[in-house]
This record gives sequence, C-alpha cells and structure tokens, in this order.
Amino acid sequence: MVNSFDDTYDVVVVGSGAAGLTAALGAVDEGLTVLVVESTEKWGGSTAMSGGGLWLPDNPVMRRQEVGDSRAEALDYLERTVGDEGTSTSRARKEAFVDGVEDYIETAEKYGVEFVRARNYPDYYPETPGGKIGRAVEVKPFNARRLGDLARTQRALLPLPAMTDDVWQLQRAWSTFDGFLRGARFTFRTLGALLTGQRKMGIGGALTGALGHAVFVEHGVPLWMSSPAQRLLTDGGAVVGVEVLRDGSPVRVGARRGVVLATGGFDHNAPWRRKYHGVESHPSGNPGNLGQGHEMAEEVDAAFELMDDAWWGASVRPPEGHPASFLVGERSLPYSIIVDSEGRRFTNEAESYVDLGHRMLEHDTDGTYWFVLDRRFVRRYLRAFAMDPRATRAMKEQGIIVEADTLAELADTLGFDHDVFRATVQRFNGFARSGRDQDFGRGDSAYDRYYGDPTVRPNPCLGPLEKGPFVAYQVVIGDLGTKGGVVTDTEGRALRADGSVIAGLYAAGNASASVMGRTYPGPGSTIGPASVFGLRAARDMARRTTA
Repeated sequence: MVNSFDDTYDVVVVGSGAAGLTAALGAVDEGLTVLVVESTEKWGGSTAMSGGGLWLPDNPVMRRQEVGDSRAEALDYLERTVGDEGTSTSRARKEAFVDGVEDYIETAEKYGVEFVRARNYPDYYPETPGGKIGRAVEVKPFNARRLGDLARTQRALLPLPAMTDDVWQLQRAWSTFDGFLRGARFTFRTLGALLTGQRKMGIGGALTGALGHAVFVEHGVPLWMSSPAQRLLTDGGAVVGVEVLRDGSPVRVGARRGVVLATGGFDHNAPWRRKYHGVESHPSGNPGNLGQGHEMAEEVDAAFELMDDAWWGASVRPPEGHPASFLVGERSLPYSIIVDSEGRRFTNEAESYVDLGHRMLEHDTDGTYWFVLDRRFVRRYLRAFAMDPRATRAMKEQGIIVEADTLAELADTLGFDHDVFRATVQRFNGFARSGRDQDFGRGDSAYDRYYGDPTVRPNPCLGPLEKGPFVAYQVVIGDLGTKGGVVTDTEGRALRADGSVIAGLYAAGNASASVMGRTYPGPGSTIGPASVFGLRAARDMARRTTA
C-alpha cells in the first residue's frame, strides 16, 4: 500500500504535447491542482513539431461561419472511413469524440486560444458520404515572447508565423499568382512581427505555445522538465500517483484524482518497432517518444490495441545525423512519380500519407522506392526536403539523391530494367496528357488536388516526365508516430483486457489506441482526438470522489 508521497496534486499529467496540455487546462478549468512532468529537456511533444491542425468535425468555428456540418454527417463519415477495429474505435468512442469537440473549442477559447478554420483543407476522403472541406482548425500565430523563460525550452519545428494554407501555397510560390501572393503576405507577416518586437510562431508551435501560456503562465501550473516518469504507484489496484526521476533522484508524487498518460507513442524505441511493426521506420515525431507510458501501463495490466500500426507515410531517406523528411504535399505536384525498386508505379502518389505508407508496406516491406522529378518540378516548386544544404550534400554523397540528364541514364544508375521504367513513364505521361490516371486515380479526389498545381491542366496533379535533367530521391517508410496504445473508454479511462476500468489511470494522444483506427480521416486526426480526450479525462477526474 502506498501511504507516503513527497508531493501531492489532484492531477498529474505525464507528457506536454496537445493531449497533456489540454488535460492540464481542463484540470485548471475544474479548479483542480495539477503537475505536468516532461521526460525531455523541451516541452510541446510531437504536437510542437507538427502542422498543428486539429480535425474537429461540426465545430463551433464552422458554425459561426455558417459552414454546413452536423453530428450525423461526422459520425457517418467516421463509420465509413474508420470502421470497427476494436474497443478503441467503438461507436461510443466515436460519439464521445464528436460530442466533445464543442467543449474543447470553447474551453480553449475561454483561456485565450484563438482558432481559425483551414477553410480549403479537405477531409482525406472528401468524396465519401459525410466527407467535407474545411473541418480542420488551427491556432493563429502566437507570440512566443508571452511565454517568458519558457520560450527557451519550447520544442518547435518552424519558429515562423506560418499557417496551414501558407505551406501548400508557398510550395508553389513561383508557379502561381496565389502562391506568390501568399508568399508576400507571409513575408510581411514575418517582418511585421520582427519590427514590433514579437517572435511569432505558427502551426504546431502556435498551438502548444497558446496552450502552454494558458496552463503554465496564466495559471502557474508547475512543469518539471527532464523528469521522466518511472512507474505508476498503486493502492488496491487503483493508480494513486507516479514516481518521477527528478534531478537524478526518485520523487513520489501523489495524484488524488488521477494520472494522465500523454507520453506519445513508441516511435523512437527501435526494439519495440521491430517487435510490433517488423520494419525499420524513419519517424518524424518527438525523439522522446520511447513508449514510457506504454511500459508503465503494462505494469498495471492495461489492455492495448493497434500496436502493429502507425501514422505511416513516405519519407525521403535521411542521411546520417539528420532528421527524416516526411512527404506531404510534394507527392501531389505534377511532373513527378514514385516507383518501386523495379521502376514501376504501385499506387496513387497523392493519396493520404497513411494510405501511401500502408501501400508501401503491402507492396514490399524491405523495398527501395524512388521519388522521380522532372526538371520543371525542381524549378517550380519548393522542396522542403531539399532546403538544408548540408543534408543535401550528404544525400548526394550517400546515393540518396541521384541526378541524370536522361531517363535512360537514371534507370542505369538506379538499377531499373530499361524497358520496365520506360513503359512506366510512357504510360504515366499518357495519363498526364489526357488528365486521367487510369491506373490509380491520382488527382481524382479533392484531397489530391488541394496540393496540386492549378496552372497545370487538365489535371493539377499530373505532369509528364520528359524534360531533363531528372532528379530521384530515395524514399523509405516513415511515420508521424505510432497508433497503438492503452485501450481507453469514452472518458479516457484506461481499461484492462476484461473491460474493467483501472481507477485513477487515464491516457490520451498516441499513448492510447487511436479512435481513428487504421486510417486518417482528415488533417489533424492525431491532435484533434488527443485534445478532445485529454479534456474529457480532466472532466471525468473532476467528477471522481476522493477518499
């Protein structure tokens, strides 16, 4: 029996990404005392490194703008896209997610978080009944100076005031007037912030910055950095606290209402990746995601689901010592194809990244893939994966980037059968000229076209490969995090294999099994549910009685 603690709070949150910060905000909103512990030297988790979008169907921001959506349409869409993958994707959990959206938006706004709608961003299957355009929201660029000293330890991918639509417009800044105009606006926004002494951050940094300001600055919630949780403390089968390693010494922290595991996935735990996925992936998430929450939950008999899956995608193979470059919009742009080790196309390059990742795994687990670009792609479009000159130089030296004046020379260097590769390109070029990809339907969906080039006709996602020199980038399996984790109920409470609740233990985000199952319904399908269930957990803890 646990009967002594070094410190005690109502709630202890383990992890500082969207799930953890929202759980902490919910605890504050309920008048509870809360501690946030973070295992690394930076806070914000994978959320801070992400695009920062939240997929939140039928949300209040949409309603204010009179954008049509409904609970029924959202649930119909989720049933059709996610289906039934176990307890984590039950109808009750889907309903809890959709029904929790309004509370999340209104609570966050109550504490100063400013949301805007990504009005042009489609669901990833917008043609499916219930699918929509513009369900995702994001946070306006946030002035990191408002965080004070905490700004120095905030994790961030891009310390610039970028927003979702900036990314795809800037990608084609030199090819369209809209892209040029967006680039000009982004430049003036950046310069304006600097001239007024602000340090504005967008996308994931804006979301974690705004939430962090509300939690840590406005409400004084303590944040213990470089303080990994070691194990859960129990009493009679209930979780009553957590042991944290702080300054090299174990500290026993009591949690009167509950412990929230918001520790992320196990993306960077190589032994676990081999055990559960059987492949080498190149994760793009927080390097502190080692599965600590999973290990602690396992010790108290929590059940797990979806451990064999991840938020897959394709990444340009990183050179030694550099992070992976996850491919998002680049795959939809014309004058490009992705081929396998024999030089054949095998799927719609522009489909949602999780679908592309699954196709790669199904096609050839250990295979090598190549992203082949025509000269026009290289000249017209921004390549996020080619912006670091040191990484580019290393990729050329290591054979990750291959250049050739002709397709025949490229085939020689990459080891393709000439006839196979020539036939692949000729067939694709015919589709590009006709405007219809008869093999895989690239450009048929509004999602594909969102990232395409509207100046290229008749299909903004198709352009023939015929102008050299050509460039090929080696592509590998990548991911934005793992999907598998603790099975939770509608309130984020951890469950055992028999369905019973582990009193005092909650999980949200990638530490929990995803309500999205094996798919990715729309932009922000990781952060949206993580936030909603983080808040639902806080609400449930407030309702708990304590001894």
